[in-house]
Amino acid sequence: MFLSKLLEPVKITAQQAGERLWQMYLSGEVQAEIKSDNSPVTAADYAANQIIIEQLSELTPDIPVISEESHLVPLAQRQHWPRYWLIDPMDGTQEFVARSGDFAVSIALVEHGWPALGVIYWPKEQIWYYATRGHGAFKQQRHLINHIKVRQHQEGDPLRIAVSRRQPQHLISALLAPQQQAEFIALGSCSLKSCLVAEGGADCYMRLGPTGEWDTGAVHIIVEEAGGRILDSQFFPLSYNQRETLANPDFMVIGQSTLAWHELIQPHPTPRPITD
Repeated sequence: MFLSKLLEPVKITAQQAGERLWQMYLSGEVQAEIKSDNSPVTAADYAANQIIIEQLSELTPDIPVISEESHLVPLAQRQHWPRYWLIDPMDGTQEFVARSGDFAVSIALVEHGWPALGVIYWPKEQIWYYATRGHGAFKQQRHLINHIKVRQHQEGDPLRIAVSRRQPQHLISALLAPQQQAEFIALGSCSLKSCLVAEGGADCYMRLGPTGEWDTGAVHIIVEEAGGRILDSQFFPLSYNQRETLANPDFMVIGQSTLAWHELIQPHPTPRPITD
């Protein structure tokens, strides 16, 4: 009941932040700066961040917020939080700067170390993806709502793999088992590629290079409720709020859980410097 009461206000918050991003995107005047981790940030990131934090703080004043664009609380303090909001005010800043429109707002509620609610809002298409623990995953475009599920891969078909427009495809091909046929689908934003797997538009998405827990929090519950999984490059589950850093390892978003993914994808031990 607690999660269901939060869902609609969080969807509204994500939409309002997304509308602000879209207004600034259309203005064409936002320039990117480079943060200390070499990732881009814009005034639009900060504007959306302010909207989300203000509204979540009003909605749930007793639940702390972790954001990509805010100061990170030390682990010694946050490791005892029973729940917290985990947000990326704009996932796909590079897509914003490149003018593709493939960027999204990401809001997750993490409970006892695991995402329990997730909302993604894609301003360009006015689409929400969302899920709460135990209640399935959904895609909403304006007032049309559909229950989403991962794709059932047919034997002999090529794997449909979501990739970044700026990602060298040969690096992904090198991770596939020999003779494995693949079809690549280019899309921006880590969240949107993960949601493409959740709604059955792709079989998997392999992410190489730097990301943070805010990049996977919301989509993690969406993908799982749609029947998929998010695993690191060694096929272990990701973790949340367990380390001083919130950096993720390389990871993969996989659809149909009954596929022999260990035979289709080769584990890769070394992170590769690829940006979204």
